[in-house]
Amino acid sequence: MKFAGKLAATTGLAVALIFGATAVSAKTFKMALGDAAGGTQDAAGKKFAEVFEAKTGGKHKIKMFHNGQLGSEQDTVNDAAIGTLDFSVLAINNITPFSPTVGIFTLPYMILSLEEAVKLTQGEIGKELVENTKRDAGVRIIAWSYAGFRVLSNSKQPIKTLDDLKGIVVRVPKNEIMIDTYNSWGNNPTPMAWSETFTALQQGVVDGQDTPYITIHAMKFYEVQKYITNLRYLFLLEPIIVSESVFQDQSEEVQKAILEAGAEATAFSAQYLADTEAKLKADLIAKGMQIDDPANDEKEWIAAATSQVWPKFYKSIGGVEKVNAALKSVGRPPVN
Repeated sequence: MKFAGKLAATTGLAVALIFGATAVSAKTFKMALGDAAGGTQDAAGKKFAEVFEAKTGGKHKIKMFHNGQLGSEQDTVNDAAIGTLDFSVLAINNITPFSPTVGIFTLPYMILSLEEAVKLTQGEIGKELVENTKRDAGVRIIAWSYAGFRVLSNSKQPIKTLDDLKGIVVRVPKNEIMIDTYNSWGNNPTPMAWSETFTALQQGVVDGQDTPYITIHAMKFYEVQKYITNLRYLFLLEPIIVSESVFQDQSEEVQKAILEAGAEATAFSAQYLADTEAKLKADLIAKGMQIDDPANDEKEWIAAATSQVWPKFYKSIGGVEKVNAALKSVGRPPVN
């Protein structure tokens, strides 16, 4: 015990010397989150904050602002780019307008499992997108959180076929690829800010929306939605970003702590999704929601989206060769 006490004291002294002993050097960084507490964003953000604080010896902390308190998710990209916001956790589609090559991860049916999501984000393609985002948007992706597939919920009826989707007013983010995906299914979706979505569902302005099970649960959409279609058209990635200017202003030691905390948050998020999604689905059913699979293994949905949407965005995401590189990395055949 005496040895442990001396070791702890020595470690504490070393951390203090590395990060500076004066209170003036301590900082509480702001982290914006679009979602409520209890979702994937919250889980990844908390893990990042916990590890980052530990790696800086408690000198630096993270204060989290949920439910879009600091602006819409796209607003937070702008704010981070100019250095007025430190960190943000947001859906990948809200980075795409600022760094279009990231759109490869929002092509419908590009990612078909958590395993593929991990391979793509942690492999060469993911590393290239981190560099592109720094260059294009002035923000650095430091962690990937994995939220699962965006399933379709609605208040009107079970939806199993594309015919069932007709006449359903669906809220989507202001993202061209996602809008075009719904168009390919014969639906005219309503682009809307995330912060307005629950109220719009509650008031019947829109009938439905798509987000992962964990978000439906965290946002209590079961209060205003009855039916879920178990789609797998888009695996939602929710990266943690840091302002590149803020990152560069930090000491090498703090930069290292940010990157290491990001790596740990990424690994934690993948396991968190694997551990919790089935339980959340069961709880949503217990709360009165009905979950249906698309008819015929989703084949008509897949055929319409990949044939009509993918070719439109080859140029913006870096060319068809980038798509084929992604497909090859997860063991799937190339497209022409």
